[in-house]
Amino acid sequence: MPNTKSAKKNLRTNGERRLRNRIRKSRIRTCVTKLNEKIAAGDVDAAKAALSACFSELDRAAKTNVIHRNTADRKKQRLAARVAAMG
Repeated sequence: MPNTKSAKKNLRTNGERRLRNRIRKSRIRTCVTKLNEKIAAGDVDAAKAALSACFSELDRAAKTNVIHRNTADRKKQRLAARVAAMG
């Protein structure tokens, strides 16, 4: 357990940040899963809409340093390539 006042605050804020980061990563995974379902179904219009939503989530996560910006760019590039291959 923390002893000093600042250590107690750090423990509290780290927990809040961890929760926020977990939520953000979960939203990314959910978005990618939905996009994969639309790609598997062959629905091009829905896949493009889901791709836009995924881009938004990835950009937000990269902006807040939940994931590295290069990781976000790599994921965006691969998802866009899969949607482009649909037609």
